Amino acid sequence: MEKGRSVRNRLVVAALFAAVLAMAPVRAHAVSKEIIELQTQVQQLLDMVQRIQSTLDQRFGVLQNLAQQTADQARQMNSTVTELQQKLNNQNEGLGGKVDTVSGQVQSLNDSVDELKTRIAKLNKTVEDLQAQLQNLQSQPQGGAAMPGGAPSGGQPSAMTPSMPAASQTPPLQETFQSGVRDFNAGKYDVATGEFQDVLHYYPLDDLAGTAQFYLGEIAYQQKHYDDAVNAYNAVLEGFSGNQKASAAQLHKGLALLALNKRSAGIHELQLLIQRHPRTPEAASARTKLNAMGVRIVPTK
Repeated sequence: MEKGRSVRNRLVVAALFAAVLAMAPVRAHAVSKEIIELQTQVQQLLDMVQRIQSTLDQRFGVLQNLAQQTADQARQMNSTVTELQQKLNNQNEGLGGKVDTVSGQVQSLNDSVDELKTRIAKLNKTVEDLQAQLQNLQSQPQGGAAMPGGAPSGGQPSAMTPSMPAASQTPPLQETFQSGVRDFNAGKYDVATGEFQDVLHYYPLDDLAGTAQFYLGEIAYQQKHYDDAVNAYNAVLEGFSGNQKASAAQLHKGLALLALNKRSAGIHELQLLIQRHPRTPEAASARTKLNAMGVRIVPTK
């Protein structure tokens, strides 16, 4: 294009020069054949330059149009690719959240089933113990016949009498549990341990048994016996997963594992807590702990 413009400029200068010569005052009989031919050639060159310029302008316009169309198509393609990438990212995030939610629900269902199995096993054990006690009671009167006055033969005390004080030796549930809590808060861990163990022993199917088991884990945790604390918290999560202290037990289990330098297990436990109980204060504490450790938390849906 630059070359064409240079040629055109030269031709324009030549044409102007020829025009000046044509306008110079000469006699009519002095106009020579060479000047006429020169003017004719200059005019032809001007026409050729105009045609070349017109052709170049047309082609340049076509190139500009093609370049604009290509740029528009590139922008459209970039926009389309960006939208597709955003949709894929959103779908992946949504799918990941759904998978995490389903995993948490399945885990919760498994926990409920495990708790039900544990309760059934405890109930069966209680029934077996009652059956054994009933058989003992039925076999005891066979040692002597009852006298008309109500006393057994031989003047010996009734075999039923020694079994009666056993019921009075069972500690009351609420009083025993509350005493354990008071002693725990007062730092009397040995006394509190005995009281919580009594709750577990005499009332294994009561909801307070799960809470008593949690406090046993708390006592071990306060004494820095982290292995014992983890075992106690496991007993809560496995045998009393529906207990109100289950989320706290899982949080403290994770912290105890971290205190034992079991980083992976502790992180897993805290993440599992967030999945199972996402809206609890314990889940908020777990998120804070994981954030402080630089662990990425998958958002729950």
